[in-house]
Amino acid sequence: MLNEIRQKIEDEIETLSRELAFELPERIRKAVELGDLRENSEYKSALERQQFVNARIGHLRHRVSELSQIDVEGMPPDRVGFGSRVTVHDRVRGMQVTYTIAAGDYIDIEAGHVSMASAIGRGLMGARQGEEVEVRLPSGIRRYEIVELETLPQRMGMT
Repeated sequence: MLNEIRQKIEDEIETLSRELAFELPERIRKAVELGDLRENSEYKSALERQQFVNARIGHLRHRVSELSQIDVEGMPPDRVGFGSRVTVHDRVRGMQVTYTIAAGDYIDIEAGHVSMASAIGRGLMGARQGEEVEVRLPSGIRRYEIVELETLPQRMGMT
């Protein structure tokens, strides 16, 4: 999982770096050719995009640095934590949902990834299989039973 996340981030860094080095300078050059820069929306838009791309690259590089500091061997093999795949039974809705706990601001609900910092992630952190947890969501309190748990150390064959 760590390698997948790292690769996804590095791919985005590469795409953004290419945009920063080639596409945005060309957009800025063309906008400058249009004349008066004070009222040139293309120029302003390109500069704003350039600032955003620079900030995003910085953020992503920080994320890669954080990922390299994760100590999988020090993770509890029987508790929900980063990288865990956890199936819960939602007592209110009467259905099962599987989540993978991801780092930072990474969320992809359709793929079942939730951030450790999200309400669901915080509510599940540290729980064991068979336990019932209470998760405070904006829509109200949910009760989840941990039906199945596969931690990152287990997924990496370390237990």
